Amino acid sequence: MSKIDTLKIKEIINKYPFVESYFEENKLDIKGFENFTFMQYLEHFEESEIEDLALDLNKLEIDLIEYIEQMKSFLGIEESNNVKKLSILAGTNKFGERENYKRLDIEKSEMIAIVGPTGSGKSRLLADIEWAAQNDTPTKRSILINDEVPDKKWRYSSNNKLVAQLSQNMNFVMDLSVKEFLQLHAKSRMVENIEEIVEKIIIEANKLAGEKFNMDTQITALSGGQSRALMIADTAILSSSPIVLIDEIENAGIDRKKALELLVSSDKIVLMATHDPMLALLADRRIVINNGGIAKIINTSVEEKKKLKELEEIDRKIQELRKSLRYGKNIS
Repeated sequence: MSKIDTLKIKEIINKYPFVESYFEENKLDIKGFENFTFMQYLEHFEESEIEDLALDLNKLEIDLIEYIEQMKSFLGIEESNNVKKLSILAGTNKFGERENYKRLDIEKSEMIAIVGPTGSGKSRLLADIEWAAQNDTPTKRSILINDEVPDKKWRYSSNNKLVAQLSQNMNFVMDLSVKEFLQLHAKSRMVENIEEIVEKIIIEANKLAGEKFNMDTQITALSGGQSRALMIADTAILSSSPIVLIDEIENAGIDRKKALELLVSSDKIVLMATHDPMLALLADRRIVINNGGIAKIINTSVEEKKKLKELEEIDRKIQELRKSLRYGKNIS
């Protein structure tokens, strides 16, 4: 945040619109002082006014700074985009045996697949990352951010902005249109070009969704695939969370390859639990989970990338057949 003593009041309001509530709550009439800094404004009070209003000028400046910081945290506009590396330190499997690695470092814009049988512990790994485990979960794993123990605000805050998690089911309960929902999120993030951002999210979401929707569609009327597409586009473009965790994106009814490319292009660390061989090979590396622990870490090879092209062609044909069936065409 810029220092308060260098910003004019109108600049503070422009950058943090919510400060108007602070002025109102403290009965500070700033009309006519918009081109003053906050300290210059406080200095205009005469001694008699300070006594009559019981003003503590130093405290008012400190309180304004704290108010802005607290509101930034509440609205999720803290700077968390400086996360360059996520590290997972080895724990144990369900038998108490040490996991088969020491440390896994994952860089920004990297995509990691998490594979293994149903019930093997893929979701547990995602949970360890989401809550920045510190040897205090059943797996005894520890998480580092930029080689350091994560700040406690990321671990214990109900407004955790370190991680965005996209689950298999995305259900909305708010009675808003898609446009109203996105505008609300954009305003809370204090973006300047709200309409432009909203339009961009809609365009990207419709690239992912099997069935297109428009801005006026009620979010409660969106299908599962449309809801997932909307949240992925919203997370990629508007979310401040630098780490994205995805659980079985193949079941979302969306263009999963485009979804992953969109997230990675947004400079985020992406980890996805998947049973889909195409998605597993799309990733830079894959973590193999077995018996509740990380059994192996595999770099995707050149030969596997060649196989991926074959899988993509097969998948393209399947998607074409699926589309034909949806629109009542005969399969020949």
